[in-house]
Amino acid sequence: MEHIGVLASNLLSPIILLFVLGILASLLKSDLKLPSPLYNGLTIYLLLAIGLKGGVELHKTPVSEFIWPALITLLLGIITPITAYNVLRRLGRFDRINASAIAAHYGSVSAVTFIVAVSFGTMNGLTSEGFMPAMVAILEVPAIVVALMIAFTREKRAGSWQEALHEVLAGRSVMLLLGGLIIGWISGPDGFEPISPFFETGFKGALALFLLEMGVITAKRLEGLKEVGGFLIAFGIIVPILHGILAIWLGNMAGLSVAGSAVLGAMVSSASYIAAPAAVRIALPEANPTLYLTASLGITFPFNITIGIPIYYAFAEWLL
Repeated sequence: MEHIGVLASNLLSPIILLFVLGILASLLKSDLKLPSPLYNGLTIYLLLAIGLKGGVELHKTPVSEFIWPALITLLLGIITPITAYNVLRRLGRFDRINASAIAAHYGSVSAVTFIVAVSFGTMNGLTSEGFMPAMVAILEVPAIVVALMIAFTREKRAGSWQEALHEVLAGRSVMLLLGGLIIGWISGPDGFEPISPFFETGFKGALALFLLEMGVITAKRLEGLKEVGGFLIAFGIIVPILHGILAIWLGNMAGLSVAGSAVLGAMVSSASYIAAPAAVRIALPEANPTLYLTASLGITFPFNITIGIPIYYAFAEWLL
């Protein structure tokens, strides 16, 4: 019952309700829409905040405690977009561009799912390792890069391997995440403190506003799901569970606690709606946002919040 209460509280949070408001506003044909400069500014803010906070946590953690979980997370960031891409291509018959765009989302991380997973463990007396926020940035970057590189190398797009790699690494999303991670690591807690109120206090508010626009965008493209809705729904539930179980098993092998393994499972099972949409919009503008946004926000996100996270904790406790 306690778990149900925690989950209900999260589902009724302003962040989720603003997402729903965006969907309703669009379905009711309201003129509600964030100005493009504001949307771009929110994207920059959120990506940089995640990178900076991850870097600060990394600065405080001894290398011996961090190295194996970090390597496992990096490995998962490479494996998961590849498995997602192949499932979408071979079973879902998606074209390469859309399969790559969706795979980028399912390889990277939902920051809110990560926060809820940590909170769920805390509410039940289980505390994850303090460096877990750094894993968000470590998981985010390779997953997006791998998924986008698949599109660039297999679709015979304009440019070479080197040009494609430069476009991905020099893109706004990866640049902000990696740059923030490095700056946070160099600065440490003392250096980050003067700017922490801006990046910490305002983070959830900015995320809520970002999700309002995501709701508007998702609702506008729901019609596109009629052709592939059944497969995408199954994909959005089954693939995250498999990714989550794999992450918990590897996290256990890397020495993470029950809570740490479960949080890693929730991270790997989640689908991004901050970094990946921004990266895909820049690198794969022809990809259909209806598919990747609705799959990540409309299917996987609510599934993980309501059912997935308890499953990951239960599996981690059983395994350990």
